[in-house]
Amino acid sequence: MTDASTPLATLIDARLRDALSPSALIVTNDSHQHAGHMGDDGTGETHFSVAIESAAFDGLNRVARQRLVNQALADLLSTRIHALAIRARAPGED
Repeated sequence: MTDASTPLATLIDARLRDALSPSALIVTNDSHQHAGHMGDDGTGETHFSVAIESAAFDGLNRVARQRLVNQALADLLSTRIHALAIRARAPGED
């Protein structure tokens, strides 16, 4: 699923599900809050938030968890995503 016509939130969701098998995942397009700001390319798909829960994060610190998310989205981060806020937790964490 890499078609440029596929909504970016859908691609983000699919990539994270494939890479990290989350037990919970919410991808939110925040681009409307950044219209006219740096990084806004007019597509309405540049700024996102991710809340993800995955057993893959168990025992990892915040930076290591964010690295796993960034690795799963590496090509999108270098080409289509300007900003990504990540909230990553292991099952059972608040």
